[in-house]
Amino acid sequence: MKILVCISHVPDTTSKINFTEGDSRFDTNGVQFVINPNDEFGLTRAMWFKEQQGATVTVVNVGPADTEPTLRKALAIGADEAIRVNAEPTDGYYVAKQLARVVSEGNYDLIIAGRESIDYNGGMVPGMLASLCGANFVNTCIGIEVDGNSANVTREIDGGKEILKTTLPLVIGGQKGLVEEKDLKIPNMRGIMMARKKALNVLEPVEAETMTKAVSFEKPAPKGAVKLVSPDNLDELISLLHNEAKVI
Repeated sequence: MKILVCISHVPDTTSKINFTEGDSRFDTNGVQFVINPNDEFGLTRAMWFKEQQGATVTVVNVGPADTEPTLRKALAIGADEAIRVNAEPTDGYYVAKQLARVVSEGNYDLIIAGRESIDYNGGMVPGMLASLCGANFVNTCIGIEVDGNSANVTREIDGGKEILKTTLPLVIGGQKGLVEEKDLKIPNMRGIMMARKKALNVLEPVEAETMTKAVSFEKPAPKGAVKLVSPDNLDELISLLHNEAKVI
C-alpha cells in the first residue's frame, strides 16, 4: 500500500502572532513552525501501517524552501521520502491542485490529510483534493483499518461516531483519534541522522488559479477588566448579572 501524508507547515501555538503590510500579511519573523497537529496524527497512523502492513509512506508539502525542516522532521519520524511543491500556499484550491498532481503521478492508495490546519482553519483542502482525484473521501476521521482494497473508517459526528466501509483510493481528513497524543512519535537521534539521507524531491507547481485572497487580519480584542465580587455579597452579583451583563 502506498500512502501519501499531506503536511502543513504551521506556527507553533505558543508563538506571538503579528501582521505586516497594513495587517494584510502574516509576519513570520521570530515564529517557530511545526507539523500541523492534525497532520501529525495522520503521519503517526501512517507509521502504524508501515510497521504492521509494510506500507510505504511519502510526505508532501506545498511551500517555499523554509518549510523543508518540517518535512525533515516527518522523515525523522519515519516517512520514506518527502516531496515539496515549490510554491506559496496561497489558498485551499491552489494547494489542492498541487497535491492532486502529486497524487496522480504517484498512484497512491491512501491519502491522509488533516481535517484542517491550525493557522487558517479553512478545512477545504482534503475534500477538494478528493474531488480533483476522483477518490472516495471521509472527513473528521478518528479511525481507519485497511484490508486489501477495502477500508473501514470511523468518523466523528454530532453526538457520536459513524462507521463507514469504502474502497481505495481514499482521501481522509484526519484528527485526534486516529492516534492518541501519547502515541505521537518523537524523532530520535537515529531517525534524525537517517532523515538526512532520505530523498526530498522538489517539484515546480502546476498552473492553478488562486480563488481567494486575504484582505486583512485582525487580532481578537483584548479581554475586558474583571470585577471581583465577594462571595458574601450575592445581591451585588445578581445586580451585575442583571444590569451589566444582562444575562438574567
